[in-house]
Amino acid sequence: MPLLLGSFVRCAFSATLLVLWLVLAGFTCTGSEHTATATLPAAFSDLLPHFLVEPEDEYIVKNKPVTLTCRSTPATQIYFKCNGEWVHQDDHLIERTVDPATALPVMQVTIDITRQQVEKIFGLDEYWCQCVAWSTTGTQKSQKAYIRIAYLRKNFEEEPQGKEVALDQEVLLHCHPPEGVPQAEVEWQRNEDVIDPASDPNFFITTDHNLVIKKARLADTGNYTCVAKNIVARRKSTSATVLVYVDGGWSEWSKWSACGADCSMWRSRECTQPSPGTGGKDCQGLDLQSLNCTSEQCPQTVSGAEDVALYIGMVAVALCLTLLLIVVVLVYRRKKEGLDADVADSSILTTGFQPMGIKPSKPENSHLLTIQPDLTTTTTSYQGTLRSRHDATAKFSMTNGPLLDPLPNGSHTLHNGKLNSDPAEFVSRLSTQTYFKTLPRDVANTSYGTFNFLGGRLTIPNTGISLLIPPEAIPRGKIYEIYLTVQRKEDLRLPLAGCQTLLSPVVSCGPLGVVLSRPVILSMDHCSDACLDNWAVRLKKQNYEGAWEDVLLMGEELVSEPYYCQLEAETCRLFSEQLGTFALVGESLHMGAAKRLRLVLFSDAYCSTLEYNIRVYCMDDTQDVFKEVMQMERQLGGRLIDEPHILLFKDSYHNLRLSIHDMPQAHWRSKLLAGYQEIPFYHIWNGSQRYLHCTFTLERLSLSTCELTCQLCVWQVEGEGQSFSLDFNIAKDTRALDSEFLLMDSNATALAGPSAFQIPYLIRQKICSSLDAPCPNGADWRMLAQRLKLERHMSFFASKASPTSVILDLWEAQHFHSGNINQLATVMADIGKQEAMIFLVSDGEC
Repeated sequence: MPLLLGSFVRCAFSATLLVLWLVLAGFTCTGSEHTATATLPAAFSDLLPHFLVEPEDEYIVKNKPVTLTCRSTPATQIYFKCNGEWVHQDDHLIERTVDPATALPVMQVTIDITRQQVEKIFGLDEYWCQCVAWSTTGTQKSQKAYIRIAYLRKNFEEEPQGKEVALDQEVLLHCHPPEGVPQAEVEWQRNEDVIDPASDPNFFITTDHNLVIKKARLADTGNYTCVAKNIVARRKSTSATVLVYVDGGWSEWSKWSACGADCSMWRSRECTQPSPGTGGKDCQGLDLQSLNCTSEQCPQTVSGAEDVALYIGMVAVALCLTLLLIVVVLVYRRKKEGLDADVADSSILTTGFQPMGIKPSKPENSHLLTIQPDLTTTTTSYQGTLRSRHDATAKFSMTNGPLLDPLPNGSHTLHNGKLNSDPAEFVSRLSTQTYFKTLPRDVANTSYGTFNFLGGRLTIPNTGISLLIPPEAIPRGKIYEIYLTVQRKEDLRLPLAGCQTLLSPVVSCGPLGVVLSRPVILSMDHCSDACLDNWAVRLKKQNYEGAWEDVLLMGEELVSEPYYCQLEAETCRLFSEQLGTFALVGESLHMGAAKRLRLVLFSDAYCSTLEYNIRVYCMDDTQDVFKEVMQMERQLGGRLIDEPHILLFKDSYHNLRLSIHDMPQAHWRSKLLAGYQEIPFYHIWNGSQRYLHCTFTLERLSLSTCELTCQLCVWQVEGEGQSFSLDFNIAKDTRALDSEFLLMDSNATALAGPSAFQIPYLIRQKICSSLDAPCPNGADWRMLAQRLKLERHMSFFASKASPTSVILDLWEAQHFHSGNINQLATVMADIGKQEAMIFLVSDGEC
């Protein structure tokens, strides 16, 4: 008890001394004194000052100054320091009070910061201030307060675009607000009313400020405006009109009518479930259907003289069909005697082909579809190439000049001399002709060739892009110089809207306007997940005026149209009866749609400083983009530090994040201030930016440190991710850019005639003549399509004059580099055809 009483007496005595000291020192006044210095009594001299109020970040709006406040207890002095310089004593406003709870003296200092002060250091650094408080024991520094000039620019970086959408379709409206400080907040309005996703869950606003209408309703038709605002101003985008339309649906068929006098009955249906509205499409198909009645239902039948007229007509039709059949047989036999009247020596097509027998019971034999060439013939005139398709070194590269020149009699001769090695000269020569005005100038990504009716193939190495010109695609008597090129996407801007994204390279083949007798096949990579349930994939073609048109919707192809597509896991095969510029554009049907991204890591091949950079590319998973990045890194002196990884990037509107972890802290540190880097969703989804990448700058603590181990993570927010475990020596360049991951294509870029195909020409002709004719047991072209897993395209094949020929064209396009001719022979044997009739080439035909 005496101890507690003594403590209380001491505290009361100290408080009394403090009050007396405050009175003597004049701390009760609150005027604008110019000094921030005072002397503490001995009872408080051992206390460090601590801050009750610290300066906060402020924004200068227009020309209005901002006030910074600092309050500390106990303190003998308080001064502000701004951008490393002390603020003049006269600019401080000081107030002194006593904390009633602790009886400690409190000192508060304020200063004003003007726009002119901040603008003086514009462009050098951010303007900051902090206060420093002293006591007899030591000093304390407050946090830094940053002062920024607030603004909001007038123009939006991206404004919403109006669109027409079907009922229940997902709608995406883009908005990228104007640049501003502080960053603008975004809200959406429909017809001037603010949209609140909390009250209407059919709306969703992404982190990138885009508006998503999950399922379009008729009530969602209206004018949509993106509004951006901060403390300075409020900006509105131009309004985007969204029109939700309803496509018409058919009602149920009515009952059949009674049989009429013309021996037919009818039924109908109406486009009322629902009726088309707000510009929707009318119903497709018939609204009236007729059917012939049976003889028992027909009220009257044909008899007497009418029967005679009917029989005479039937006989006349039968005679006409017989005559037509005779003419077809005569023409076929004449064609069989020689492939073309223009060919000076048609035996060149089968020179050296030796007769052989084939046993159906052993389809695995390697000679089933093989005809050994005779290379003794060295010179002749013909429409094609002399070289054997089995001799890869003898294939002609037609990039450098024309293969054939016309002879006076309409035949063509092969040049056996050295071809011009300058492709630029070839381009220059062709570009002088008016009909080659569309010829590209990018020789590195272009291949050229001269072709006739025997067909051929153009390939752009290491891009997955090729053009197959089947036999008979070019009319007989015609010779075309054809090119194939891949366009850089930044050169050709495709109009993309909503959820659309570019899925393939932009590929051109020409010249435009050439006449083709049958479709060519253009092969190119795509980067979709190849699930048509997730996508609406459209083929776009550039017209003569340069505008892009939709020419095909995948899955709804019409066999009567000049275009048809097969979408494989990573490749699109386009059948086209016209040359031009093409690209695949996909529109996601829901958030499950995904693009394949290829993630590739590069670093500096040689590093002589403490800093070390790792570049992570996030590109579309197509070979042409990978080739361009590899070529660019080779020029930069980069090295590949890990195998490429594949990431499925979903249409979830979430950004892609990248981070680096688990570095040995004793040797390395990251210079990245944030925990991760982020690539905006729409930059990736749009597909028009080819070289998206993030750079991680690391710093080693010693130049002798060469071993680097770390974990690099790449993931989509709420989506799939990939993790890279890196362990390598930065001083050793052990992986060349060309050797392992960029497989150099050693095949010629242009091949003409038989050398361009796996199947010899005459064998192809025999297969077609054997399988084109329908067979009652199904052993015809239909079974061939089924065995090759092409049954989805039956209607397309059936629309062609020779379905077998189109099937073989597609097989050639798919298997040029990896085709197994024995596998095709096995399929033919399984169909049950007599192989001797199909494959055997007799001595007379040679």
